[in-house]
Amino acid sequence: KRYVLAGVLLYSVAIHIATSVTHYSIPEEMKEGSVVANLATDLSLDQKKMRVDIIANKKYLDVNKETGELYVVEKIDREHICTTKSLGPCFLRLEVTLDNPVRIFNIEVEILDMNDNAPQFRRDVIHLDISEATPKGERFSLSNAVDPDVGSNSLKTYHLSESEYFNIEVQTGRDGSKFADLILIKALDREQQAIHNLILTAVDGGTPARSGTASVIVRVLDTNDNAPTFNKTSLTVNIMENSPLGSLILHLKATDLDEGSNSDLTYSYSLYTSEKTQKTFNLNPSTGEITVKGMLNYEDFRIYDMEVIATDKGVNSLSGQCTIKILVEDMNDNHPEISIKSFQSPVSENIELQTVIAVVSVSDKDSGDNGVVDLHIPDNMPFKLRESSDNYYELVVSEPLDREKVPEYDITFTVTDRGSPPLSDNETMTLELLDVNDNVPQFSQSFYIIRVMENNAPGAPLSSLSAFDPDLHENQYLVYFILEKEIANTSMSMLFSINPENGNLYALKTFDYEIEKEFLFHIEARDSGSPPLSSNVTVHIIIVDQNDNTPVIVSPWRAHGSVVEEKIPRSTDKGSLVAKVIALDTDSVHNSRITYQFLQVTDASLFSLDQYNGEIRTMRMFSYKDPRHHRLIVVAKDNGEPALSATVTIKLSTVETAVKAYSDMTEMSLEYDIFSDINLYLVIGLGSVSFLLLITILVTIVLKCQNTKPSKSAPPSRNSVISERNSTIADSTLVSNDAYWYSLFLAETRKGKLVVRQPVPKGSRYIVSSIPRGTGQSETSGSAASTLQVRHPMNCNIFLKILYHHMKTL
Repeated sequence: KRYVLAGVLLYSVAIHIATSVTHYSIPEEMKEGSVVANLATDLSLDQKKMRVDIIANKKYLDVNKETGELYVVEKIDREHICTTKSLGPCFLRLEVTLDNPVRIFNIEVEILDMNDNAPQFRRDVIHLDISEATPKGERFSLSNAVDPDVGSNSLKTYHLSESEYFNIEVQTGRDGSKFADLILIKALDREQQAIHNLILTAVDGGTPARSGTASVIVRVLDTNDNAPTFNKTSLTVNIMENSPLGSLILHLKATDLDEGSNSDLTYSYSLYTSEKTQKTFNLNPSTGEITVKGMLNYEDFRIYDMEVIATDKGVNSLSGQCTIKILVEDMNDNHPEISIKSFQSPVSENIELQTVIAVVSVSDKDSGDNGVVDLHIPDNMPFKLRESSDNYYELVVSEPLDREKVPEYDITFTVTDRGSPPLSDNETMTLELLDVNDNVPQFSQSFYIIRVMENNAPGAPLSSLSAFDPDLHENQYLVYFILEKEIANTSMSMLFSINPENGNLYALKTFDYEIEKEFLFHIEARDSGSPPLSSNVTVHIIIVDQNDNTPVIVSPWRAHGSVVEEKIPRSTDKGSLVAKVIALDTDSVHNSRITYQFLQVTDASLFSLDQYNGEIRTMRMFSYKDPRHHRLIVVAKDNGEPALSATVTIKLSTVETAVKAYSDMTEMSLEYDIFSDINLYLVIGLGSVSFLLLITILVTIVLKCQNTKPSKSAPPSRNSVISERNSTIADSTLVSNDAYWYSLFLAETRKGKLVVRQPVPKGSRYIVSSIPRGTGQSETSGSAASTLQVRHPMNCNIFLKILYHHMKTL
């Protein structure tokens, strides 16, 4: 019972409260915090016991429990709350609840509209297609605009941008909405203006008024109301006869202001065009090109008339006409002709100038300038054309011919008429040249230097001296010879040989540098022409030295295989000259450089040897402890590779007798008692033999000096087998100054007598022609195989003086 009574009581209270509603009005878009009303004052309630419930999805209003004021929590948009557009009011409903005692108050807050929305079209661009044939007054509906505001703030009217073809009329619907109709006030012409761009503006009634715009694009649809037209209704065209088939004569172009199929054109001949013309010329129906279909000949037909029609493809097709006259022009259509009446080939390369080689005639069937012809040949040829009579020409030689430069000529005769354009014809003839023996053989070098190592094998090839002859056949075949020349009573053909066919040069003997050092001769190359031509080249053969000669010791003199014995006083001072070893090498300067060294010495602290001049000197004075006899073995070694050498053994004895010291620059006689009774007769015999030998040598030298005087008829040759060398004693070479040879002849003594003289004045040179080779340990200079032959080309008195002093000494 209690619960039922309580429910009845609450129901009766609710019925009482529901009948009480409080109204307020506020504009939309009020700022947040704005006061709507004071509910505590208006309803006489305790603000601390009130609770406000908003019947909405969002809380826009709230009550300040301190003051009882109803205020705006969030901006209110009337169009958002009342989405359905209605002319009636828009309310926001609230319930105010009082807990003790329980009471409920209904409050309605009316949201008043403001002009905060501008009219808006559903589409920004409105497209309309209107045919240009549409009559005036035709109406076209346009999309209307929408304004969410109500009352006076809603859409009021439309405006259209200025246009001479269109206007609008505003209509009102049953629901009060406004829309506009587009009215055509002037006939359209697509060819003048195909597109019309208009602006439609919707304006509301608010203050200030708001508006929205949309673009209206009217596209004018075409109708076939224009006929095709040509730029010119009458044309005249010139064309040359014999124009090739397919040649373009004329490109007709008609225009139609319509579009689409109404402007697609087709070209065709009219009934007034003759059948011959239609067979001669082709008309392309799509492009309007007129091309040559048959042969054109000025002599057959000169003028062609035709009429061309251009028709569009509209429903009601329209057409235009054009009259064309084609004039055929005469042209130079006959080529000139050339005829070779005579042509001489081959000809000799030494043919005389102005000789006629060919006769040529020319002709042309055309008339006027087209029949006038000119004949010419290339400019870079040694020939010229000479006109002999009407249309006849002679080809003559204008410059000397040379087969070696140009063996043949391709002569092109070109004949050209004077038509426009000119026509020409040509014919090529080949002129061959016969060879004449007019070129001498040519060697690749003007001078050949050939180096040959001595001790060469006979028959070994030395070099190839081939020549070249630019002639042909027998004029080109070469034969090689060695020009005969005698050197030292020996013919060159005995020393060298050349292959007559290819010019390969060979050595026929083994050369010795010490006898023959160089050869100079000439090689001749001769062709087989008639008459033959030849040329020669100088060949210089240089014999290259090998180290094939062993040094020869010429001082101190000793018999073959014997030991040289020398005596010196024991009182000899330090640095005194004991002996001087002199060796000669007949090889070249490099190989003949002699160096000396001890191979064996009894006391190395007592004697010294100069490695360059071979002087043996004492390094200290003799002491009583030193032995009486000393054995010195000296080796003379050359500078070759491998080096060759010779040795000499010197047996040195010290004596107590006083012997005068000899120096390098003064002559003095060293005598000691060696003549005992036992060998007195032996000395006399040896002296007699030596005297006779010296007399014989003296006579021979006098005769030789007389025979070797220079002769004007026989000048010295470069190929002389005599070699000449200059050096000093220290260099140990073959040829030395007078002082060296003077010392050489006087340095040797017999039986202990040593004679040394002062040097003679310098100035004369000696030439050694033959030095015997040494193969053993030592050789004697007095034997027949090792005779020292000396020649003085300028003066023999010096040798005579040397022999005289030597005889006097003996």
